[in-house]
Amino acid sequence: MTARNFLIRGLLAGLFAGLITFVVANVFGEPAVDAAIAVEEAGAADAAHDHADDGAAAQPHDDDGTEVSRATQKTFGLGTATIAVGTALGGLVGLVSAATVGRIRRLTPAQSTGLVALAGFVSVALVPFLKYPATPPAVGNEDTIGSRTGLYFLYLLISVVAAALAVALGRYLSDRLRIVEAVTLAVAAYLVVVVGIGHLLPTVNEIGEFPGDTLWYFRRASLITLATLWAAIGVVLSALVGRLHERETAAARRRDLAANL
Repeated sequence: MTARNFLIRGLLAGLFAGLITFVVANVFGEPAVDAAIAVEEAGAADAAHDHADDGAAAQPHDDDGTEVSRATQKTFGLGTATIAVGTALGGLVGLVSAATVGRIRRLTPAQSTGLVALAGFVSVALVPFLKYPATPPAVGNEDTIGSRTGLYFLYLLISVVAAALAVALGRYLSDRLRIVEAVTLAVAAYLVVVVGIGHLLPTVNEIGEFPGDTLWYFRRASLITLATLWAAIGVVLSALVGRLHERETAAARRRDLAANL
């Protein structure tokens, strides 16, 4: 049960999760992105038409960048992104799981690994998403991209730190209280921190006249994609760690039996 074994299995679980996430994102997410792009293009066409009606001269637009087609974005680009993120995230979850083995009372390595994945999803994906949800094209002011990104990562950092402190608090209380009471108090402490600080942080509301149903479908697809990634990592890595634990336990029993002969 070494960190290296956890890392390797985490990378494999992340690779598999990336492939599954690519399929889910392509099926659920890309139609919502296409709908948002259609709204953006319609708005741009209306703006160009208004300028033409006003007699405004068209300004030349020089773009030295390379344009990536939507077909490439939805296939090779999306697949590369989900696989890369999934593999890296799986390796990170594997290392954190290795560090928690034996530190959470009465939990097997597979159970503690699943708990790490669940805590990661809540603190890294779910809670920041609830405060600053994903926004499709045509939503948001270009001048506030930097500030909005900064607020998101600030809240992400707060959520992760609060989760780590909540886990430490739960371990501390588990030696003094019943396990249910310790977990309840730790979760309550985490919620108090993230809800309280989330209330103090500024709210971003730059939706404008963007269609509400299109925005809802986009954000729902984003959350489904995130949940798929974390769930696949948690399930696959927990299964791999469980098999590793069984193998190591059986090997230890054989060694003990041989030593007693």
